[in-house]
Amino acid sequence: MTTTRTRAGVAAAAAAACIVLSGCSGPASKDGAKESLTVKGSDTMVQLAQAWAEAFMKKFPGAKVSVTGGGSNTGIAALMNKGADVCNASREMKVSEREIARKNGVDVREFVVGRDALSVIVHPSNPVSELSLAQLKDLYTGKARNWKEVGGPDKPVVLNSRETSSGTYVFFQEHVLGKGTPFSDQAMLQPSTSAIVQTVSQDAGAIGYVGLGYVNSSVKPIKIRKDSASPAVEAGVATVISGDYPLARPLFEYTAGEPAGLVKQWMDWVMGPEGQDIVKRLDFVPFK
Repeated sequence: MTTTRTRAGVAAAAAAACIVLSGCSGPASKDGAKESLTVKGSDTMVQLAQAWAEAFMKKFPGAKVSVTGGGSNTGIAALMNKGADVCNASREMKVSEREIARKNGVDVREFVVGRDALSVIVHPSNPVSELSLAQLKDLYTGKARNWKEVGGPDKPVVLNSRETSSGTYVFFQEHVLGKGTPFSDQAMLQPSTSAIVQTVSQDAGAIGYVGLGYVNSSVKPIKIRKDSASPAVEAGVATVISGDYPLARPLFEYTAGEPAGLVKQWMDWVMGPEGQDIVKRLDFVPFK
């Protein structure tokens, strides 16, 4: 199945670009200053967070929200060091990260705000339509270097991966390669999800992995088998909800302490009907 994310005005958000979105006129305090909220982290979630911010500020015109991508690691580091109000992450915070935050006086709170699936994509001309997790591991560890080794044409495999600061990279490593198992040194580390889509769309031998909503008609999604005896399952909202797709994952927001003030207003809205409607509109899966 091919899904297209409808992200108005943002085709390829720069991984480290800061998008500052100001609400409609209306002071949040007696001196006319707007309240500010800083949201940093996951590249997978950056355009979702932008859409949230735009809608949030229309509803609450006294707020100004700054949304920054750069990867889950970037957002977590910012939260640990009191450089962000909210962290977006496509992976769970590590125990070691929570401990560093605690030592810095940050009492982390975790919220699941949506769900996603990692879609494995290839060039549309590639006849391979399904892979097992074991075959996917063979490709990304370099054990299999030619498509003919997994039922495809006699063509070298061109591996595309997110860079190490990405929560998507960590999730893929843990759930496909095995925790601590290194990627092939032939894997090209891409700075953003959109860069993977672009590269795979232009190379007949390429393979990559991206969030469900980033799949479009320029690439071909691959069905995934848990093992050789299991059915091949396509990534989609229904298979994420059913639990049948093996590479589904939660999406997180973290706060520094129990949310209060504007942070609480943001979290309540994101997890409420309006925020979750945007989750669905952008081809993610609501958390409930």
